[in-house]
Amino acid sequence: MKAVIFDMDGVLVDSEYTFLQSKTELLRDAGYPQDISYQYQFMGTTFEFMWQKMKEELGLPASVATYIEEMNRRREVMMARDGIKPIQHAQDLVKRLNAAGIPLAVASSSPKKEILRALTELGLVTDFQYLVSGEEVAHSKPAPDVFLAAAQQLGIAPADCLVFEDTRNGSLAAKAAGMYCIGFANPDYPAQDLSAADQVVTSFKELKVVDLVEL
Repeated sequence: MKAVIFDMDGVLVDSEYTFLQSKTELLRDAGYPQDISYQYQFMGTTFEFMWQKMKEELGLPASVATYIEEMNRRREVMMARDGIKPIQHAQDLVKRLNAAGIPLAVASSSPKKEILRALTELGLVTDFQYLVSGEEVAHSKPAPDVFLAAAQQLGIAPADCLVFEDTRNGSLAAKAAGMYCIGFANPDYPAQDLSAADQVVTSFKELKVVDLVEL
């Protein structure tokens, strides 16, 4: 392993609940009630992908841009209330990898401005050499585009990259890119199918840099 690529939402930032709750409440208020579990399939995908899919499946009348704007308005209320919260022990792992001289990148489906905002607030933005957003590639996860773009910017072959992912779509994308994937099964979130990952962990606390390098 010569480089590490992190997903952001649910891996570095405790933000998945803002998506799950805001979309569920938005659909309910618009007259299209769905159980929160309906949203699990979209974890790890871009805003445009998820809302286009819901528009097609549910027959939503407004534009994708309208729903994204309202979703983000509701998420802003949650983040103003709760702040931007880190995933436990994720900051320490990033700092240890950076201190060891391991090239690092973020490959997230979120917009670039959200990546910059979250990582800046968590004090991690300078630990990463590159930040790649789903906005910058043609296809959303589970396609491998965002991970391949991150590897290209790092100048590291995909086969020499390790990815941390917490969703089914993300782990499928990492493997489609030809990378080693460690699935993060966050005990505080709905269980995701991480069977595509090479291994699964439930905490970052015990991970050692030397062991990751030797993968």
